[in-house]
Amino acid sequence: MNRILVTGGMGFIGSHTVVELQKKGFEVVIIDNLCNSQLFILERIEKITGKKPLFYQVDLRDRNALNEVFTKEKPFDVVIHFAALKAVGESVREPLRYFNNNLLSLLNLLDLMQDHGCKNLVFSSSATVYGAPDVLPVQESAGFKKALSAYGSTKQMGEEMIEKVSAASEIKAISLRYFNPVGAHDSGLIGELPIGVPNNLMPFVTQTAVGIRESLTVFGTDYPTPDGSCIRDYIHVVDLAIAHVLSCERLINQQQKSSYEVFNIGTGNGISVLEVIAAFEVYNGIKLNYNIGEKRDGDVPFLFADASSAENELGWKAELGLEEMVTSAWKWQRKLKED
Repeated sequence: MNRILVTGGMGFIGSHTVVELQKKGFEVVIIDNLCNSQLFILERIEKITGKKPLFYQVDLRDRNALNEVFTKEKPFDVVIHFAALKAVGESVREPLRYFNNNLLSLLNLLDLMQDHGCKNLVFSSSATVYGAPDVLPVQESAGFKKALSAYGSTKQMGEEMIEKVSAASEIKAISLRYFNPVGAHDSGLIGELPIGVPNNLMPFVTQTAVGIRESLTVFGTDYPTPDGSCIRDYIHVVDLAIAHVLSCERLINQQQKSSYEVFNIGTGNGISVLEVIAAFEVYNGIKLNYNIGEKRDGDVPFLFADASSAENELGWKAELGLEEMVTSAWKWQRKLKED
């Protein structure tokens, strides 16, 4: 049985990936400091899959504590690295906090992977590495433009760290550059659970619908887009989780074509913020209270993926659409309120 270490495995994307890994028969060990997740998710994972993964509450910046996990639980066939601070707007206001957390965590992880002979890494990257690309849909070959936020900078630097380490060591790595994950598991047991005020669109939508938030703010409607609101490539979190499983299998089976590979993970369809709101209202039969606010620092007008490389190489393609995204997110929010 292959063993996978998942950092940040209690978070939104991490928890869904753990579920998909366990469904495929992988043995999972989770590391998470619970700074943006909650412990009850561990029981929800067990309820969905019938198995509770091993869990360590560790901050990856604590090298000694991380080393203890590696020493006790190795060998790991693959490490999936999700653990990072991820709010674009917050990173613009607090850049040092993001550099310290996201880069030191990755540095410690790579160092200990080498020390303990772990040779495979799947890195949680982001479409923010592209900045504001000149051509859409954006391809992996587009290269980096100047990041508009410290969060984007940490993903760019993280990829560069991994690429150089993989070129100089036995570590093989895949970076998944994903676009805008939304939705929830169809059981309603796990989903996006931001602590404090949400930074992403969908939890703000669902929290407004359920009455936690008085209203939803659309940040800018004067972008050069058809309806004036930002356009993004929204992808269902379960589709995204499956891409991580396929990446693990690619590394374990030694199918990669180079020591470091990157793949866009998106649908290839651009959807505006106002279109997401309209779809939520239509498919869930709810009227949302929203208003128009100022643009946010760090937001690009539109961004969507060319995901053909992931389809051709990983055998991955998004299967779930906007209806599944908004209905599953609402099911999760309602169930969370009931519990």
